[in-house]
Amino acid sequence: MFFHWSYLILLPGIILVFWSQQRVQGTYAKYSRIASTMGMTGAQVAEMILHRMGVTNVKVEPVAGALTDHYDPSAKAVRLSESVYGSNSIAAAAVAAHECGHVLQDVQGYKFMNVRASLVPVANLGSRLGPILIIVGIVLGGLGGIFINIGIALFAAVILFHIVTLPVEFDASSHALKLINQLGILQGEENNAARKVLNAAAFTYVATALYALLQLIQYFLLSRR
Repeated sequence: MFFHWSYLILLPGIILVFWSQQRVQGTYAKYSRIASTMGMTGAQVAEMILHRMGVTNVKVEPVAGALTDHYDPSAKAVRLSESVYGSNSIAAAAVAAHECGHVLQDVQGYKFMNVRASLVPVANLGSRLGPILIIVGIVLGGLGGIFINIGIALFAAVILFHIVTLPVEFDASSHALKLINQLGILQGEENNAARKVLNAAAFTYVATALYALLQLIQYFLLSRR
């Protein structure tokens, strides 16, 4: 193993990612202990929103784990973590509405969502193979330039994926806040609490994107050592 000063560039990103994760966990934990006035579970919130949107081909399912909530467009399923699916908390309502925001994007053919989906295979490849090729290229020295360039290009696809993810997540949260307010799912100050939950979650995507960008810069500097 070797050390290069460029590794120091990653420190702000590591701190930011850690802080954002602690923030979202703390915010979610706080509002997961407060029941909403309407008392609807996450599953009921999702089903109500889908019904009001006229979406009949998307099912709502529980999924194992914590904060594992997501919308699967290929299976047409809103999957809610166990702590959201059966909970009547403000946090559960916000998360369920957010996932339904992704459903609305799918129905409307939201272009950034489609672009993100198309980038998933190359982003997965880039996150796994990119760093390996860069290290191989560095070890090979002058003969490894092509490996370094390919590795950096692959990892750049990861950056692009994270950048495209930002408008997708912010747009889904915007839809969620409008829906829970229009449908009366949350009342008064509960809407502000939901906004805090979704904003904290959204910031984790910002932190992840910035960290990935710092990684790309660090790889580039490392390849020029």
